[in-house]
Amino acid sequence: MAKKASQKPAKTAAKKVAKKASKTASTKAVKKPAKVAMKSAAAKPAKPAAKVSAKASKPAAAKKAPAAKTVAAKTVVVKTLPKAAAKPAAEPTAAPKPAPEKIAPTSPAFATEGAKAPAFQLPRDGGTEVSLSDYAGQKLVIFFYPRASTPGCTKEAIDFTRLSADFQAAGTAVLGVSADPLKAQESFRDKFALGVPLLSDATQAMLKSYGAWGEKSMYGKIFEGVLRTTVLIDAKGNVAKIWRGVKVDGHADAVLEEARRI
Repeated sequence: MAKKASQKPAKTAAKKVAKKASKTASTKAVKKPAKVAMKSAAAKPAKPAAKVSAKASKPAAAKKAPAAKTVAAKTVVVKTLPKAAAKPAAEPTAAPKPAPEKIAPTSPAFATEGAKAPAFQLPRDGGTEVSLSDYAGQKLVIFFYPRASTPGCTKEAIDFTRLSADFQAAGTAVLGVSADPLKAQESFRDKFALGVPLLSDATQAMLKSYGAWGEKSMYGKIFEGVLRTTVLIDAKGNVAKIWRGVKVDGHADAVLEEARRI
């Protein structure tokens, strides 16, 4: 009996120990899955978050890249602007100057009837200077002849010399002008006893200003020279009458009549 009684407590103690061990094992088993579950639960959400942030960062980087390209494009435009602006700054090519119009020989070059007579200052036979202002307040006849000591020019100069007293009575002075040098003029004067001053216009400046220099022809040849012309200037210095293409015969008498009339 005593042996049976001692066995019961031992069995009871063994059962208690077994129960306690099973409880401890079950508790540990429950705790371990919970910990694993918690660890896996915490780790798994972190990965999608990382993926989302990575995905989110990719569009942001993509957006920034176009902005950088736009800035680069603007920089290129700014660099090309000075080049475009530099083109208008270039000086325009100067337009070619038109050639001076050649005046027809038969038309008045500058001196015209009713206009002021062109001024002049030329040497005369004997070497003194003669100018338009020397004849202010009186009428003046200027006959332009092609060449000294030639037949037509000689006759014309002799006719004006013959009528010199009549011109003086009409308050009119008379001058002869050609492009001959002074020596030729003086020889002309001495040879034919001419009584009118003979002026030398070696540069043709006065001849051109009165329209007495231009293109002419003789024996089929075309050349430039003195065009036989006579100009009558009134006491006010205006051109009263111009004779162009003069025919020598009777010309001096016609000029005298006009001088008396004005």
